[in-house]
Amino acid sequence: MKKIEIYTTNTCPFCFAAKDLLTKKNLDFTEVDLSGDAAGRAALKDRLDGLTSVPQIFIGDHYIGGNDQLQEANRIGELDKILKN
Repeated sequence: MKKIEIYTTNTCPFCFAAKDLLTKKNLDFTEVDLSGDAAGRAALKDRLDGLTSVPQIFIGDHYIGGNDQLQEANRIGELDKILKN
């Protein structure tokens, strides 16, 4: 299974929704909580060419995006394809 990374904060409802979907699908993921982590936010900003919003989700080398993109990928079956390929 590909490594799943999700960048979050502890007050973000979209982060909770994304983690809930991954959990319901029985997927293991690594959560990087950026709450109060200025250096972590800066690193994410560098990795995503200026984006700092959360959640930000990566599956292997594939950048998914945020919660909306994750939910849509799941809805149309694309998430399962990404996980398998």
